[in-house]
Amino acid sequence: MTALRIAILTHSTNPRGGVAHCLALAEALCALGHEAVVHAPDPAGRGFFRDAACPTVSVAAQLVTGATADLVRARISDYLRHFATPAACDFDVFHAHDGIGGNALATLRHRRLIPGFVRTVHHVDSFSDPLLAEWQDRSIREATRLLCVSRTWADWIRDDLGAEADVVGNGVDLTAYRSEPTGADTAVRERWGLGPGPVILSVGGFEERKNTLGIIEAFARLRARHRQAQLVVAGGVSLLDHATYRARCRAALASAGLMVGPGSAVIETGPVPQADMPALYRVADALAFPSWKEGFGLCVLEAMACGTPTIVSRQPPFTEYLAATDALFVDPADPDAIADALAVSMGLETRDRLRTAGLARAALHSWRVCAERHLDAYAACARVRQEPIHA
Repeated sequence: MTALRIAILTHSTNPRGGVAHCLALAEALCALGHEAVVHAPDPAGRGFFRDAACPTVSVAAQLVTGATADLVRARISDYLRHFATPAACDFDVFHAHDGIGGNALATLRHRRLIPGFVRTVHHVDSFSDPLLAEWQDRSIREATRLLCVSRTWADWIRDDLGAEADVVGNGVDLTAYRSEPTGADTAVRERWGLGPGPVILSVGGFEERKNTLGIIEAFARLRARHRQAQLVVAGGVSLLDHATYRARCRAALASAGLMVGPGSAVIETGPVPQADMPALYRVADALAFPSWKEGFGLCVLEAMACGTPTIVSRQPPFTEYLAATDALFVDPADPDAIADALAVSMGLETRDRLRTAGLARAALHSWRVCAERHLDAYAACARVRQEPIHA
């Protein structure tokens, strides 16, 4: 097909799963001969959380304090200012990965600055604020073509909106995420004061849909069996306000007598440099990821590519792309079951089995294949000025 210029819009320059997906997708599209440019609002002006082998644009953005709705409104406005001229809209395809970009592109379409847009729905949030819910809904309903990273959410779109979405999946960079130890492993251990372990890794910070409270309760039970166990809570930068849930997590840690800090029972890292993530996966004895809601769970593939056993929820999307022998599946509502799975993952036989299965599973997910799955939707949007989807 003809080479395309593709504007990919994401909500942030920080290390979140959706942002990582956008950068890796754009890199794969560029390797296929297209020009994919990732855009994100960047109020700090620091650029993306990692260097990328694709063009990126840090969109000038306002500093905002206040409610989440105020921040979302400001970020939509940031995008509208950036794409206010025909010159800025000189792309063949526009592709939003969240409600912020989707709303901006829907408005640009109504202003006749763009013909339409592709929208990837990673997952759908449940907002108590009706304005946030309205923005999320509009960003999906007004898209020209819909994509999802898992069948779970494609089915949701079909059942709830009466629209069809193609499943594009996810990928993992096997050149970056590898099982062979490097000098970075020792450096990561020293930086965070990691001892003999076992070391349990949780990715996503203190966030309700990540089930951090369930992980904390399970870890407290594991710690009763393994007094030197440590829990590393990595990441956590989010556009949404998780302060209330974070306070509940802190209270649960205090109630369990679990100290937080480098070298302590629980280590909260905040954002982790991309170059350090493979080492963090490798030094962990297990990834605890019993989420309540995920679009796909990109960190599961990353952990598997690094040879790390994973514990996931016994529900989609994990049951879509993982075989029963690839990971340990648990009921996310049962901290005892999560704790038991963590303990089982420490056994040498189980560890070796999960390591082998995980490496094989990760090898099946390439970003190139993921990028190729986008091309039909891109070609249709670039070639045909379609009408928006209406439920």
